[in-house]
Amino acid sequence: MKTVSKILWLFMALMLFDGCGDKSNKKSEDSSETEKTERKNLSAAEILGNPDYPGVSFGGYRHADHDIEPTIDELKDDMKILHAAGIRVVRTYKVHFPHASNVLKAISELKEEDENFEMYVMLGAWIDCKNAWTDKESDHNVESEANKPQIEEAVRLANKYPDVVKILAVGNESMVKWAEEYYVQPGVILKWVNYLQDLKKSGGLSKDLWITSSDNFASWGGEGAEYHVEDLNKLYHAVDYVSMHTYPFLDSHYNPDYWGILPAEEDLSDEEKIEAAMKRAQEFAVSQYESVRAYMKSLGVDKPIHIGETGWSTVSDDYFGASGTQAADEYKEALYHKLIREWSQESGVSVFYFEAFDEPWKDQNSADGSENHFGLFTVEGQAKYALWDKVDEGVFEGLSRNGNSVVKTFNGDRQAMMETVALPPAKK
Repeated sequence: MKTVSKILWLFMALMLFDGCGDKSNKKSEDSSETEKTERKNLSAAEILGNPDYPGVSFGGYRHADHDIEPTIDELKDDMKILHAAGIRVVRTYKVHFPHASNVLKAISELKEEDENFEMYVMLGAWIDCKNAWTDKESDHNVESEANKPQIEEAVRLANKYPDVVKILAVGNESMVKWAEEYYVQPGVILKWVNYLQDLKKSGGLSKDLWITSSDNFASWGGEGAEYHVEDLNKLYHAVDYVSMHTYPFLDSHYNPDYWGILPAEEDLSDEEKIEAAMKRAQEFAVSQYESVRAYMKSLGVDKPIHIGETGWSTVSDDYFGASGTQAADEYKEALYHKLIREWSQESGVSVFYFEAFDEPWKDQNSADGSENHFGLFTVEGQAKYALWDKVDEGVFEGLSRNGNSVVKTFNGDRQAMMETVALPPAKK
């Protein structure tokens, strides 16, 4: 009886131990699934400033004719390429066209098809003044009647795709005064930001959705007292964070104090001269970021500031090419992209790099206009020099754009690429 009892006792102990093991494993699996769910449905507060979630500005238009909308399948191809490149957040506008809703649909379908696919969206609503883009004189003190439908559509899309849309932006460079065709006063932006914040309070939008306005650093008070008005100050209190733009590429022409080869750099190699100039470009961008932070602090406000746009064009037949500042080429873009991404990682500031793909509709007067060539990829889907290392890693294998495999520009010939690179002008 004692032997039988011992056998029974051992059997029961083993069963009990095995059961505990099953529960432990199940608990571990449940925990893993919970973590996976949380990882794939982060809030804006968890995404912005997170080095694991780099962002990019995205437009999927492939033709000089802007009326030709990218298809869902084309947008899915784009999202797969960006995901492979490590991008996890895209910033896009055009809620008044099929583009924005199709981008969201494409991402949503990709998430259903692949549990490892993760992409979030900063969705923008365009804001204009009265008579913008007409033959009538723009009235910068009155807003366009088209603004309300834009905001309403942005709200609809945010509610339809709450697992994708994490940020709503009111306007895109809508307050900067050099946007003479359409700019509005800060009070218009404030009105719609408050409207969206009220929706969050009433349950009409997710409380985790962050609201901002995406505008030039000067518009946020970083330069010029003409922007330091009460409605801008109130806007700082109303937004969840500040989304500012900085473009040292453009300032190589419009504000070129930082740009060029210094006398002390004359004995450096050509590549070292360019690297020094590009380091100053990155520092110039950071100085504009700091100017916005300084103004915000002067108001007694302490909120996150992230960069909604910054980038570098690779082709230019205008102010930035051979007859201008000689800023535009793939080598300089690669240096700027690397430097600004490194700063982003170190500082905890999100950067929505401008932009993902070249868009040939942006300067319809010239195929070589700089506005058409800010992409990290060409319109055909070739990876520019900034991303050649990604091609070498094989992350784009099996992916394509417009039926073209993702390969390096210049057939991967660095020497051929460098032959297109010009030195910035010498500074006296």
